[in-house]
Amino acid sequence: MTKQDSVSMNDLKRLYQRYQVEIEREVASTLRSGWWLNGAMGKRFAANFSRFIGVSECVLVANGTDALEFALAAVTRDGSRGREVVMTANAGGYASCASWHNDLVPHYVDIEPTSQLVDRGSVLKAVKTDTAAIVVTHLYGGVVDVRALRIELAAAGLSHIPIVEDCAQAHGATIGGEVAGSLGDVSTFSFYPTKNLGAMGDGGAVLTSDPAVAAQIRQLQQYGWSSKYHVGVPNGRNSRMDEVQAAILDVLLGEVDIRNEQRRAVLNRYKSVAGHRLQFLEGGDGAVAHLAVALCDDRDAFRAFLRERGVDTDIHYPVLDCDQTGWADLPMKGTENLAVSRASVSRLCSIPCYPDMREDEVETVCVALREWEAR
Repeated sequence: MTKQDSVSMNDLKRLYQRYQVEIEREVASTLRSGWWLNGAMGKRFAANFSRFIGVSECVLVANGTDALEFALAAVTRDGSRGREVVMTANAGGYASCASWHNDLVPHYVDIEPTSQLVDRGSVLKAVKTDTAAIVVTHLYGGVVDVRALRIELAAAGLSHIPIVEDCAQAHGATIGGEVAGSLGDVSTFSFYPTKNLGAMGDGGAVLTSDPAVAAQIRQLQQYGWSSKYHVGVPNGRNSRMDEVQAAILDVLLGEVDIRNEQRRAVLNRYKSVAGHRLQFLEGGDGAVAHLAVALCDDRDAFRAFLRERGVDTDIHYPVLDCDQTGWADLPMKGTENLAVSRASVSRLCSIPCYPDMREDEVETVCVALREWEAR
């Protein structure tokens, strides 16, 4: 197989080609309107997306990391500086950054080995009465049981601790018939191009059914204004999604569920040929296969094996937040209690899994996986 014919981790040109007519129609209409920020298209997408998730408020922002930062700012009370935010250390560092930017301290907890999602028991051991918040990341398209966590917190007398859902990899994921993003006090989404619902640029959103939280986030994402040019709260800035991205996302929103099914079908093909040498992660019945991630004891050899057969791979994520060199001097807690996280980080490997893969590409990957298992 030549490099040109190799199976890449993603090919976003195919997404554009599939929806080209609809996208170009809506983008052209938006451009002709002469209103390219804070306009009708953004309002339409926000309304449609909040309805899709099942909450009442959706604030569009520039990216998913801003969304996390604003969400934490909105749910933590005055005097929270220096307090802890409970989270995992294996999700790329975004929640960690959001905490530090709010003068909060990440308190890392461990994960479940088969899903790589947060271990609820570890959360319950880490939380205290003055914990500022819990960030629950629905990683790789898998879903954390937030409802169960709420019940457990209430039983421990800790129901006052706000839960932020990081849904950057879980657009349309469900658990118990409920949609990820509707389960916590506030939820955040990224619309980075490779997401299950991705823009052709960047964007993010904060969702909640608490009007007061939504109002605070709207202030923070517009310089902290209480009215035009009048700053009512500190630490605000400019964080907006443009109208063109909102128009594109509104087109793609209508087929998120269909495309998630296509992702799941690809991942299920891989699982059907995996054996003892690869263990694909299990994110629950409502998972949406944002990535196809496996645990492999000989990862470097596995990646080289697939590369020889024309299949790209990647690692999500190669370094735990607490082990990043550039963050070594920042405040953090819980680093000594991450046995599963540390045992997993050198074994994780992602292989191509996206809705626009061709049948021959999926079969090429399956053949390579069978050959690897037969060695």
